Amino acid sequence: MNGIPRVSSTKLIKALLSVGFQYAPHRGKGSHTALYRTDPQGTKHLVIVPKRNPLPAGTLHSIMKQAGMSREEFVEMLKR
Repeated sequence: MNGIPRVSSTKLIKALLSVGFQYAPHRGKGSHTALYRTDPQGTKHLVIVPKRNPLPAGTLHSIMKQAGMSREEFVEMLKR
């Protein structure tokens, strides 16, 4: 997964919160955190983040797809 920096779940959650995601009520149990947001078109995106350090590249790719973000948007969000 070239181009996506390896990060911890804590850093990823902070980055997602900074771009408008919120904690999902009654979701995310144990070692997972659930976040959601509604984009301007009205599409809801639910993202499940496992607590790991660092997150595996495949998991980051799946989270990027769940969030409805392009690779460039996702990498830019992580650099903030």
